[in-house]
Amino acid sequence: MEGKSVSIRVSGKVQHVGYRYYAKEGANRFGVYGFVRNQPDGTVYIEAIGTNLGIELFCEWCRKGADASRVKDIFICNLPDQDFTDFVIK
Repeated sequence: MEGKSVSIRVSGKVQHVGYRYYAKEGANRFGVYGFVRNQPDGTVYIEAIGTNLGIELFCEWCRKGADASRVKDIFICNLPDQDFTDFVIK
């Protein structure tokens, strides 16, 4: 199965609303590995690797956002292949 690696930057009301835990739930659901962390500028940054379909579904999940969050924008960039074995909250 062909895989894909991406970085995702999510802006809006995405810190202190459970967004990182929401991202981890989506990663587990769609078989995605990588990490998620809050950024000093108020955004959330994610690096993720998975199947093409898994990444597509995960990106849509991230765009939807947690119940308490309000996603304004999501920026997705392709990355060189990454070597993750789990999805962690940093």
